[in-house]
Amino acid sequence: MARYTLAQSPEVILTVAGKDSPKAREKAMAELMELMDSGKLDTDLADGFSPDQFIEVKEISMSEDREDPITQAVQVLNNLATLKIKTQELRSDAMQVRSQIDILFSDEIVSEEQINSIKEGFKILKSFAQLNMKFLDARSQAENARQVLDEALKSPSTEVKSAIATAAEPESAEVTPITDDQDETVTEVENAIVEVPVSKSTKKK
Repeated sequence: MARYTLAQSPEVILTVAGKDSPKAREKAMAELMELMDSGKLDTDLADGFSPDQFIEVKEISMSEDREDPITQAVQVLNNLATLKIKTQELRSDAMQVRSQIDILFSDEIVSEEQINSIKEGFKILKSFAQLNMKFLDARSQAENARQVLDEALKSPSTEVKSAIATAAEPESAEVTPITDDQDETVTEVENAIVEVPVSKSTKKK
């Protein structure tokens, strides 16, 4: 089975019989047009879109998934990047349409031309809202992918230096300062007699 997706809508997967070939891509193109004509797929294709622009989706087996999590992480982040670009492209137009909606709730007289303009803008608003939700979900899921890459990009020498620095740190001794409230105790003895021992001479008198 051959599976294809679109750069414009990476969440869309088209599956056709056979391996990747011009014929399989033509089948995927026909399936895509059917979905768009039936309204099941809200995707705007640029003029001149051809089957060659389909992106083949290759399945990753469970063993490959475990052996190469970095590849999967990059794919997740790539999907996030695509959604971010498309969201940014539609944001300005969508916000402009959103500001016009408030006119419908006012007592202001609205012309038929304005109403038609708002209705046309609903398509943009819908596309942006759907993409924005997908982008937010993808960004949440991509956090793990970013952690996987950060872990893979760590330098071994950095970890060794950190471990050596931690081991070399001397333990700080706790010193309790003497405050004014802690007076030293001194015992005074009046008329104390101090005896000094006299060393014996080794000479005989």
